[in-house]
Amino acid sequence: MLKTIEGFNRIGEENAFAVLARATELARTGKDIINLGIGQPDFRTPDHIVEAAVKALRDGHHGYTPATGILPLREGVAADIEKRTGVAVDPDKVVVVPGGKVTMFMAILMFGEPGAEILYPDPGFPIYRSMIEFTGATPVPVPIREENDFAFSAEETLGLLTPNTRLIILNSPANPTGGVTPRAEIEKLVAGLAARPDIAILSDEIYGQMTYDGAVHTSLLEFEAIRDRLILLDGWSKTYAMTGWRMGYAVWPQALIDKARKLAVNCWSCVNAPAQYAGLAALEGPQDAVADMMREFDKRRKLVVDGLNALPGVSARTPMGAFYAFPNISATGWKAKPLASALLEETGVATIGGPDFGILGEGYIRLSYANSAENIARALERMGEFLSNKAK
Repeated sequence: MLKTIEGFNRIGEENAFAVLARATELARTGKDIINLGIGQPDFRTPDHIVEAAVKALRDGHHGYTPATGILPLREGVAADIEKRTGVAVDPDKVVVVPGGKVTMFMAILMFGEPGAEILYPDPGFPIYRSMIEFTGATPVPVPIREENDFAFSAEETLGLLTPNTRLIILNSPANPTGGVTPRAEIEKLVAGLAARPDIAILSDEIYGQMTYDGAVHTSLLEFEAIRDRLILLDGWSKTYAMTGWRMGYAVWPQALIDKARKLAVNCWSCVNAPAQYAGLAALEGPQDAVADMMREFDKRRKLVVDGLNALPGVSARTPMGAFYAFPNISATGWKAKPLASALLEETGVATIGGPDFGILGEGYIRLSYANSAENIARALERMGEFLSNKAK
């Protein structure tokens, strides 16, 4: 009998892909499915980015690259960060990775072990907790509360620190809530962490360029006091509609960069070369497509929030970032996961139950408005009919 290490018995998954698989299966049977579950832009990757990859192939970029990424791309990442945040970044501290999850995996692997504690947002991206449990560390949820507009509380976060805390994971703008933590709250957290230089910070800023109504994303890179222990996670997937390209990057502190490089060498050798040239074209080329996509997301955001608040037993805060709504469905009488399942099976609307994002996700479902306005309107109509006829 094969015996794997204990950690594999603890590893979880991202249920959005299970919902996608079920939605695809139903669609194959002829059911009309509206997918508001999967978190990816429904836009094409801009043509100039695609052409850069094609050109790279034709120019013969078929071989290995440095494990951390080609220098022009790392320089492009550094220049883009400085343009957006005003912070100068050393390209030698940038690691290009095959998707944002890889940075989570690396950071949690570095700090997670039995006896260690790692703080993570709840509700939050499910891979945080999954990977923490895989390492044997203790996951410590940081409550992300609706009454706080789904921003984290610095006071509450700092109150969860113990001598065993090794790593804090932060995410703003946030998945699944769309919450954006104000700068003042981030400043309080940074000030509180001054007394704990032994704690590393992983800041997941993959939605950093996706904010609305004048909300401003504050990058933790802006705070010099914590840069020596800060890992910045970002990438191309959301901003440039490149989810399938598997392109992300991280900025690592000096103390960890060589460890990150060694993990890259041991795990994936390098990100495929043509995709790296596409990533460079995304950063240095025209940004019109990004602005157009965000204008469309903003229109859909208003449509989905207004529509949700018109449904019986449903209330929704207006998300200030990303492309998700996280409505409260407690007053419908339904538990979140059974409601999400019933909506998919009976109405053909795919959503994700809040508990898939953490213990505090009960009472909520996540809707992605990365779908057409027409489909969103159809989905809301179906949800309204369902909830009117099947109230618990």
